[in-house]
Amino acid sequence: MADVIFRNAVVIDGTGADRFEADVAIEGDRIVAVGGAVGSAPLEIDVAGQVLAPGFVDVHTHDDGALLRYPGMEFKLAQGCTSLVIGNCGFSGSPAVPGRREPSGLIGVDPTWDDLAGFRETVEAVGPAVNAMALVGHNTIRSLVMGEGERRAPSDTERAEMRSHVRRAMEQGACGFSTGLIYRPGRWSETDEIIELARESAAAGGIYATHMRNEGDRLLEAVDEAIHIGTSAGLPVQISHHKSAGRRNWGRIGASLAKVDAANASGADITLDVYPYTAGSGPMAHYFDLDAIDAELAENIRFASCPAFRHYEGRMAVDVAAERGVPVTQIIHEVLIAPQGDRTLCIQFIIDEADIEENLRHPQMMVGSDGIPDLKGQPHPRLFGTFPKVLGHYVRERALITLEDAVRRMTSLSCDRFGFSHRGRVALGQFADLVVFDPDVVLDTATYDEPKQEPVGIELVMVNGQVALRNGIHTRSAGGNGAGRMLSYRLP
Repeated sequence: MADVIFRNAVVIDGTGADRFEADVAIEGDRIVAVGGAVGSAPLEIDVAGQVLAPGFVDVHTHDDGALLRYPGMEFKLAQGCTSLVIGNCGFSGSPAVPGRREPSGLIGVDPTWDDLAGFRETVEAVGPAVNAMALVGHNTIRSLVMGEGERRAPSDTERAEMRSHVRRAMEQGACGFSTGLIYRPGRWSETDEIIELARESAAAGGIYATHMRNEGDRLLEAVDEAIHIGTSAGLPVQISHHKSAGRRNWGRIGASLAKVDAANASGADITLDVYPYTAGSGPMAHYFDLDAIDAELAENIRFASCPAFRHYEGRMAVDVAAERGVPVTQIIHEVLIAPQGDRTLCIQFIIDEADIEENLRHPQMMVGSDGIPDLKGQPHPRLFGTFPKVLGHYVRERALITLEDAVRRMTSLSCDRFGFSHRGRVALGQFADLVVFDPDVVLDTATYDEPKQEPVGIELVMVNGQVALRNGIHTRSAGGNGAGRMLSYRLP
């Protein structure tokens, strides 16, 4: 007999196929029946014609440390996300030196482990509410081997050590190798270094995920480099948070996507992800040269987390500057040189809405929040709102893509790309990672002024056969245990 049955569901199965009505039965952590005669169960949930779909996969997160700091992962569960890809933009929770915090500040915990196996053990001990799959990050590895400030090519010995870190992570279940070539120290690496390390991922059947070297004036050159790395190393490429940044570059997304399409037509394997907001976010110190602060960018900065000036959080830099009667570039400079200035997280309004819509229309485009989970400040609203915003605004209100296709991008396409075995579909034998939502209601409520608000319309979330969220109540936060797992690439 099944443990749980969902009755009267409108099933969108994750494949892109048309929706259908069915009951869905769960036994243990698996789906055991989908249809009209599925028996009975101790717990039967009538979803009353709402959509039942595979749990959403956030393919671009910086939640490595959040799995330990916020194991309830409420900001992801509330969106319908049951699984995450961590270790993006070249920053990963492992490898590490125990007691030495990763220099970017994006991980935000002091490690007690040195490799992915140790990180996995630590995460599983806290019982997180969601699943996670790890990439191994280039910036993390390069900092560990060479130091963050080394503006040179690695020696042969250092290259061998970096390769061994990638190889070890892949052996321990990582799904691939990531770079953040706009950030330190990755920005100082040459393409051949990246290809050499990506080959270690390729040897294990993994992927290459990249925050490209440039997303603005030299976007098209950066796309060429990403494609070249993939073809030279012999592995699939995931272009992270695809955008054309800066007003003078708006409208170039079409040319970038055309390069991707041409490469795929020639035998490459390129996919992408996007977040549905006109602002990005990240560690501010990486975006400015203290000797020549970019005034245009400074005028589009909002402070998210600012340990040196907490009263700036949630405010635009130009408003702070006007209040003080100083140039906005001076405000940026003062923040960055202050104690803990390098820990400042900012929000940058640099993206065109039309480019977001063009991205979302592309059939190989997945959804990734790129949220940075520093809940002490005023984070980007994408941390809480990404998936419901796509479903509510871009699917229901704008009709850019169908609901079935949106679910496909958030589930099977993502699971297949990142090696989530037996996940991403409502089908027999699949893990019971499921979301129930009202397609007529679902919508984000998080805003730049009030970013830590959960969405509406997500009625229930199940992770590995256990109800994790129902009617706004997070079971782990209410004293239950999280059913999430640290997953291994292509393994159940």
